[in-house]
Amino acid sequence: MSEHPAALVDATRARPDVGPMRVMGIVNATPDSFWSGSRFDTTEQAISAGREMFEQGAWSVDVGGESTRPGAVPVFPDEELDRVVPVVARLAGLGRVSIDTRHPEVAEEAVRAGASIINDVSGRLYALAGRLGVGYVGMHAHAVPVLPGEFPVYEDVNAEVTAHLRALARAAWAGGSREVWIDPGIGFGKSTEDNLTLLQRLPDLCSLAVPVLLGVSRKSFLGEVTGRAVGDRLAGSLAAVAPAWCAGVDVMRVHDVAETLDTVALLEAVWGRGR
Repeated sequence: MSEHPAALVDATRARPDVGPMRVMGIVNATPDSFWSGSRFDTTEQAISAGREMFEQGAWSVDVGGESTRPGAVPVFPDEELDRVVPVVARLAGLGRVSIDTRHPEVAEEAVRAGASIINDVSGRLYALAGRLGVGYVGMHAHAVPVLPGEFPVYEDVNAEVTAHLRALARAAWAGGSREVWIDPGIGFGKSTEDNLTLLQRLPDLCSLAVPVLLGVSRKSFLGEVTGRAVGDRLAGSLAAVAPAWCAGVDVMRVHDVAETLDTVALLEAVWGRGR
């Protein structure tokens, strides 16, 4: 559980409560996710994928019905609801379910169906999460869906993202949320250089008194670094777990749950974070 808002500090400091890293599995109930391996465009496919992630040891499963990849076509809330609500309802009995959305009506119906976390790519649903009494993930994004090849120019990307997330966490607390995570939004309106800078500076973000959730799994900046297509980016995705783990990131949001948990287990065995 996150600390009380009074403890949300301005100055960076080492958080004393960092425990073992947890893993959130990604279930895209969409026909157009950026990676074909994560497109579950029928209800039964999405439910089966989420069930397998829980069986592999996922702490939570994040269900989304609208792709946020660069150039994705926006989805009307009614269609998004049809995609996600049956999946959330079936998975909620197996473990903790998060709803990945930017639409308040989708978030509310998903919570009614059993979701206990709102994963908010818009950064605007914190009051709703507080009213509904569920966890809240607030993310930094320049635009959603992301516009292909269009990156804002940041004077200091780390400082701007950190300041935005600090303010968002405060707003979430003020809105009544008692369980809050912040997400720097790797790939959401950031260049490869920006993304790498944010990974290098993760200790700054993790020094705030609020847990951090990070999603880097199979994203395009990994392809820029390695030259690999999305289907071959597992190694890069797992390599990115190490700096996140060292910095104190609380939750990794990933496509490959079992492999990520193996990576975390080895890091824990060697270095002992959380012991």
